[in-house]
Amino acid sequence: MGRTQGILLSSRWSTFLMKAGVRSVVALVFLAGLGPCAAAGETSECELWTHGIGNGFQPGAESLGLELGADYGLRVLGSRDSHDLALASLAYGHMLSRVVGDNHWYRGNWEGRIELFGGSQYSPEDDWLVGLTPHLRYDLATGSRWIPFIDGGAGVAATQIGPPDLSNTFEFNLQAGFGIHCFVRYNLAVTAEAKYLHMSDAGMTQPNFGVNGVAGLIGMTWFF
Repeated sequence: MGRTQGILLSSRWSTFLMKAGVRSVVALVFLAGLGPCAAAGETSECELWTHGIGNGFQPGAESLGLELGADYGLRVLGSRDSHDLALASLAYGHMLSRVVGDNHWYRGNWEGRIELFGGSQYSPEDDWLVGLTPHLRYDLATGSRWIPFIDGGAGVAATQIGPPDLSNTFEFNLQAGFGIHCFVRYNLAVTAEAKYLHMSDAGMTQPNFGVNGVAGLIGMTWFF
């Protein structure tokens, strides 16, 4: 009798382990089918990226960036002086499109941005400046943590910089440049960029030779 009970107990235990094993395999297959984001429980990463970091952003993804840098003044395009600037930039971004250019090297997303920037001229004189600029950016989908981008924008500015190159507090600003995000987390990147910056008032006052320079900035961008 004892041997019979032992055999029955062993059989039941084996059946239990077999069922548990089958359930575990089914669960793993199910999680694998959901993809790496769901399996890891990182639903935020899935909502931000298409198929993981570097493979393009989901439409509607947003960002907030803070950068610091300097602008090296250039005596070009009519400018009489070279104006060296210290700059700070705060920008909000919103992905406008799904990933475009599938199966091409230029695969990526279009992004709309609004930038508030400000700072001070430190050469040849000390003068303040502030500006607000809408941008259009294209972020390449490289499949890695390094995401290059190109960027351009046009907006308004106010500045104390005066003659011989400017004569009005109100100015327009034009920007064009390129840069790169290096993601240290799925939603946080170190961002570096270089861009051309121009300020003038489109001839509303004279003199209006303009302020021109090349800026380099570095900072952090948070994506959500």
